[in-house]
Amino acid sequence: MRGLRVWKARFRRELGVYRRVLGHPGTPRAARWLLGLAVGYALSPVDLIPDWIPLLGQLDDLVLVPLLVWLALRRVPGEVLAECRREAEAEL
Repeated sequence: MRGLRVWKARFRRELGVYRRVLGHPGTPRAARWLLGLAVGYALSPVDLIPDWIPLLGQLDDLVLVPLLVWLALRRVPGEVLAECRREAEAEL
């Protein structure tokens, strides 16, 4: 049960970081678009591969969303990301 709480806290912190990165003036436009696409795709009921296709339907969510987040965060300057992480930590 402790592992689940740790995972939940880490997930909430990362969402706070992404929210701050999206709103930070130092975030490049490409990073905003990629991060916005990741969030939109995760929340959207429409998938590239329908969920009723066994295994592949769930794998597209598990692969595309982290890939888009990773690509977005690679484009964010280190100091912007560090500042957003500090702010997210302070909030929790």
